[in-house]
Amino acid sequence: MNLRPIKANMNEITVGNITVLFSYKTPVAYHESGVGYAKTNKYWSRTTSRHITQWLSLNGYNEKLGDGLREVDQEVLDNLLNEVE
Repeated sequence: MNLRPIKANMNEITVGNITVLFSYKTPVAYHESGVGYAKTNKYWSRTTSRHITQWLSLNGYNEKLGDGLREVDQEVLDNLLNEVE
């Protein structure tokens, strides 16, 4: 497992082929190699929404290129790291 602080209250954790974005202490988006990007369908706050947008941009996500972005239930994100341990 690799923790990478991005900025205040914004961190990512990589486990295997999955990288999860945390805004504050909440997982809100992830990228899985070979599958793509996904983000929570729950609205947390303006700041968390900005964290998601910034993280996607920092990681090269480009909707115009057809990268695709799925929305998933928050429960999926809450349980994501339990599944890869």
